[in-house]
Amino acid sequence: MSSFASAFAGGLQIGLSAALFLLLDGRIAGISGLVAGLARPAGEGPAGEAWRTGCAFLAGLVLGPPVFALLAGGWPVMWIEASLPVLAFAGLLVGFGTRLGSGCTSGHGVCGLARLSPRSAVAVAVFLGSGMLTVALGRVLA
Repeated sequence: MSSFASAFAGGLQIGLSAALFLLLDGRIAGISGLVAGLARPAGEGPAGEAWRTGCAFLAGLVLGPPVFALLAGGWPVMWIEASLPVLAFAGLLVGFGTRLGSGCTSGHGVCGLARLSPRSAVAVAVFLGSGMLTVALGRVLA
């Protein structure tokens, strides 16, 4: 039950942060969009404010795990069985898919579905279907 409770608490925090970001800043908390926005110059006025807000949101994502490790007394145990080149290639594929799909799973799944976006509903169905197919094929081929 402990893993259920921590997953539930994490989901609540993600939903709350996405809702607050939309309510307080008027922007969607899609990570790929925020990262892409960092590539543009900060500028002045609303553009500069949006850039700084995106930086703060992303800094929270990066600093969250070390703060968790500090409060929990250590890092959770994880096993990654893939090599570094495979992980790098997988990351590039995820980045390509994010650009191709006009957003990432967090943007479409958390924020897009909450806004009842038809494009996000299709994207999430494709994400989930692709994931299920990959697992099924991986089990058959393994």
